[in-house]
Amino acid sequence: MDHSLLSPRARTLRAAAATLVCAALLIPPSMPASAAPALSLDISKFAFAPKEITVAPGTRVVWTNRDEAPHTVAGKDKSFTSKGLDTADKFDHTFEAEGDFEYYCTLHPFMTGVVHVRKP
Repeated sequence: MDHSLLSPRARTLRAAAATLVCAALLIPPSMPASAAPALSLDISKFAFAPKEITVAPGTRVVWTNRDEAPHTVAGKDKSFTSKGLDTADKFDHTFEAEGDFEYYCTLHPFMTGVVHVRKP
């Protein structure tokens, strides 16, 4: 469409609408409870990295398998367990309660880690 054929008012309205669309894309909506703060961990070279972390309650931890071999992420207390993760697969778990949560790979039990959950 040839924008020069639009009236000055129509051009102004079109520009205002474009500005509103851009603003809507830049301003995120309120964060729902399920979109808790996230912390990423890698599974690499048959180890969890970092091996030990401390997070606030409500933090979502995301593990990403960077190895060629499959791995799992399983809480020793059985509070969370992933499926087998192939290369680049991810698993996440949100830690709501305070405590120390030890975890390991069920396929390679020597691979261990700990998530400490503490109020700030």
